[in-house]
Amino acid sequence: QSPSVLDALCTEDADCPVGNPVVRGNGIKTGKCVMFNTTRSTCEIYGWCPVENATLPRKPLLAEAENFTLFIKNTVHFTKFNFSKCNTLQTSDPTYFKSCTYDPVFNPSCPVFRVRDMVEAAGETFGDLALLGGSIGVRIEWDCDLDRPAARCQPQYSFSLQGRRYNFRTASYYWDSQRRLYRNLLKLYGIRFDISVHGQVPSPLQTPHARPCFGTGIAFFGAATVVCDLVLLYLDAKADVYWKEKFEEVR
Repeated sequence: QSPSVLDALCTEDADCPVGNPVVRGNGIKTGKCVMFNTTRSTCEIYGWCPVENATLPRKPLLAEAENFTLFIKNTVHFTKFNFSKCNTLQTSDPTYFKSCTYDPVFNPSCPVFRVRDMVEAAGETFGDLALLGGSIGVRIEWDCDLDRPAARCQPQYSFSLQGRRYNFRTASYYWDSQRRLYRNLLKLYGIRFDISVHGQVPSPLQTPHARPCFGTGIAFFGAATVVCDLVLLYLDAKADVYWKEKFEEVR
């Protein structure tokens, strides 16, 4: 193990317990302390050779990925109101989704998003983000007024940068002709998309349609009070009793 790893430094075999992993290292200790160079000794390890290097890429390996597209299909359910809506356009054209691309102004009903457009909408450039990777948040917002036609209930999309430097490792294993185990370790940089969906239905008193109805109801109750007073004061047989209870005579 390299002497740059502090947990690998040793002066004798007792400093390298068998089977213990090297903290921030590349393998497990074999129990031997060996000379690394003329000045330092380190624990011998059992691990894959050669060890992973920290070389960073200088340019994106797949620059054409900016033109890749992402198809996002989403359905929202408002179970309390027995209402469901999908973000895909209901069309009889079988080629529509193969040719359309989302645009917030000219094509808001197309759920096919170009990777470059999503990155730029988050305030980044594809070349910078694709070099060392990153994470983009995609928020789908359903704000539906169910008093209006279902066609008016449409999702709104927004994009935000959640983080830079996203990568992961994957390996493939194989045996050679002499039955020795090998592996190919790949460190992959890419752009991850985290999709979240939010939906809400305005309360009845928040909708423009409900306010006139609510106001009309209040006016109706006010008018009903006046009508009741007229009936009890002038048409009822015991109008004089009600009159005395409602009004106080001042002498």
